[in-house]
Amino acid sequence: MTAPAMGSPVLDDGPPELISGLLPDDQPPTPTPPPVPSGELEVGPAYAPACTGVTITPDQDAAEIVDHAPNGTTFCFAAGLHRIGQTIRPKSDQVLASDQGAVLTGSIQLTKWSGSDGDWVTTGVLPPAYGQTGQCEDNVANICYLREQVFLDGKHLTRVAARDKVAPGTFYADYTANAVYLGDNPAGRSVEMSKTEQAIQSSANNVTVRGLTIEHFATPPQGGAIQLGLGWSVYANDIRWNHAVGAMLVNADGAVLEKNLIHHNGQLGVGQHSTLRGTISANEVSYNNTDGFWIADWESGGIKTTWSNGGWVTGNLIKANRGVGLWSDAYDDGRTFNSNQIVDNAADGIRYEIGRNGVIEDNKITGNGLGTGRGSGKSLWDGGGINVNTSSNVQVRNNVVADNVNGISIQSRTRGSGPWGLNVLRDVVVSGNQVTMKGGTTATGMVQNPGAVIPAGEVTLKGNSYILDSLTAERFQKTGQWYTAAEWSKTGQDADSTFTARKSVR
Repeated sequence: MTAPAMGSPVLDDGPPELISGLLPDDQPPTPTPPPVPSGELEVGPAYAPACTGVTITPDQDAAEIVDHAPNGTTFCFAAGLHRIGQTIRPKSDQVLASDQGAVLTGSIQLTKWSGSDGDWVTTGVLPPAYGQTGQCEDNVANICYLREQVFLDGKHLTRVAARDKVAPGTFYADYTANAVYLGDNPAGRSVEMSKTEQAIQSSANNVTVRGLTIEHFATPPQGGAIQLGLGWSVYANDIRWNHAVGAMLVNADGAVLEKNLIHHNGQLGVGQHSTLRGTISANEVSYNNTDGFWIADWESGGIKTTWSNGGWVTGNLIKANRGVGLWSDAYDDGRTFNSNQIVDNAADGIRYEIGRNGVIEDNKITGNGLGTGRGSGKSLWDGGGINVNTSSNVQVRNNVVADNVNGISIQSRTRGSGPWGLNVLRDVVVSGNQVTMKGGTTATGMVQNPGAVIPAGEVTLKGNSYILDSLTAERFQKTGQWYTAAEWSKTGQDADSTFTARKSVR
């Protein structure tokens, strides 16, 4: 096929070409990220190496043994279920590992039940009532912050807000009466309740955690079942069914979270805060936010990072989380998100918010932002496959963005001031991306608040390839005005990009 003139819409049923845009001559070099594994991710305890060291058996107190050992000790957890009654606090250079499939659980068994008006009740197992933190999807019942989860034969039960709402598959915790009600007959079945707040956390440096399953910890909102510190290496673990965050990097400069399976946690798969050059690499982060935190706009879903400098989120599979897939929020600086697969998350695929000097490149982002719930919508204000929100010097390049609620959404909002002064949208370059858009109001473009007008030249889209259902559909928007492909290119945006129509877009 003869190449079209630059900026000319093309009607073509053949495969689209990915056009790589050129970066400005003064674009600073991007640091080289760590290598990304190819093919299927090899995640979880099956990929942990052999362990040689001090054996910890399921009947021993792991926290006490670790506490009494010197720096640099390696602990090998034997096969079986290790009930962790108090947080394990390793010392510097210690290794917590298993090559036998050890499970660390923060739950207790609930065994003393009696019938109660068609349901079943046990008493004396709850902590005292505590206050609310976080925002829930259901802001009427407002119960997502409550930490104790209940599992029946290993199945996570849904918490309800009142005694009269109890039904099969649910439980109700009455903190005033210190009573737990079940809607299923527990006779002859295993019932467990998460109780211990955190599995592993300390201020020690260079700790290694590998080959463990970490589950059923009653973590508070924004708290991790495992919290990484300075120089930690956490890899090949299965981190699941904890109330809030699976793994959290806090003041964890140089830490590496790699090759873990992180799934079905109550709020968020991975969190990061105040960390320099942290690496989140080659993990599968899936099906998180099981406990009903606000999907559209609170810290829930796949991965969220804040107040961190440098480092990478690279080579991860981030899928089917009830929230944002990958979210940078509040003063991240110099972060690179690359080579991730971000699939079927309920809110944005990637959201880069109130940050600067970010690079979003070589990601495959499909089927995101189509979840429904409080605050969800379909406009560019609600986001898209990629959403850049009130950030500066952000490069969005060479990504595949397909069949999301919108393509690429650039948002300029009034967001006050922070450590860098007034938070503004400036110097955003979107280049070399392949963007597929179809149906409804799906669009790519920019929106702005009246008090946050985008100055001319501060947002540049160029060298992209768009695959559309129709060249006459208005798939582009600039601050309230809608455009067809031909009209859009005449605005000066995407003047050298290609627009391809497909009768059937998958």
